[in-house]
Amino acid sequence: MIYDELIKPFFVLAPMDDVTDVSFRQIVASLSPPDLFFTEFVNVDGLTSQGRDRLMIKLKKGKKDRPIIAQLWGSNPDNFRQVASEIKGMGFDGIDLNMGCPDRTIVKNGCCSALINDRDLAGEIISKTIEGSNGLPVSVKTRIGFNTVDLSWFDFLMKFDLKVITIHGRTKKEMSKVPAHWDIIGEVVQMRNKQRPDILIVGNGDVENRQDGLEKVRKYGVDGIMIGRGVFKDPFVFSTSSPWNQYSPQEKIELFSSHIELFRTNWPNGERKVAQLFKFAKAYINNFDGASELRAQLMNVKTTEEALDILRGYLVA
Repeated sequence: MIYDELIKPFFVLAPMDDVTDVSFRQIVASLSPPDLFFTEFVNVDGLTSQGRDRLMIKLKKGKKDRPIIAQLWGSNPDNFRQVASEIKGMGFDGIDLNMGCPDRTIVKNGCCSALINDRDLAGEIISKTIEGSNGLPVSVKTRIGFNTVDLSWFDFLMKFDLKVITIHGRTKKEMSKVPAHWDIIGEVVQMRNKQRPDILIVGNGDVENRQDGLEKVRKYGVDGIMIGRGVFKDPFVFSTSSPWNQYSPQEKIELFSSHIELFRTNWPNGERKVAQLFKFAKAYINNFDGASELRAQLMNVKTTEEALDILRGYLVA
């Protein structure tokens, strides 16, 4: 089992929808790979419907982004069981259940963080997923509560045969508008130590870099650290020593060009919209003269070739 092989503390790249696709994971893997990757979250109800082919792109992976966990969400427990039964054959190392996404539409449909308030459905989803998992480890990524901090949620989760609980240190209501409550994550660690010492706890929220993560491990006792938005500030975020601040404008543009090339290779038939690349522009194109103007040009492109032409033009100029 993959979690038995990881050396603690381990570092994880967070699942981010329309961000951590196979192209971006390959970039991170080539620079400074985490110990564990997650896919974007993919809907089991869609995967068991006529829309399956459209959603399967979220489960595409490369040779470098390993080991990797498939993250699932949805509302029908039987669909979780069915999809879980297929995941091992797809070459994944585990299954994670998204019980933390705070998106209003998703929550309105009773999914993800809404499950914090629907323990019966949450329990059935976990049980059905474990039933169909073919021995793969099952984990949950969640928040510290819905509207307020709710430690009873973690009492509930620890009743199941979960291998990992990843905790984003905010409630659903808080979204990402307040600092993460790492003290609450620490309280859950203490609960785990007393009730289920076999479950690993991964902390998530406002981790700036590897050193910051190691400090949080020391202070709060988590077994692993998940980093999400920090990778936008520094694609070497998992490194012990990052060279990103020394990167020249040319090196940053060349890296973004490599990302676009990967995107084009992975989605040759337009399976993903080029606009998805826009959210990466500020991550690569920053802190040099003309960066904002270059980003503005990229916002108007319709194809990957247009984007590459603009970047090549800057490099030649």
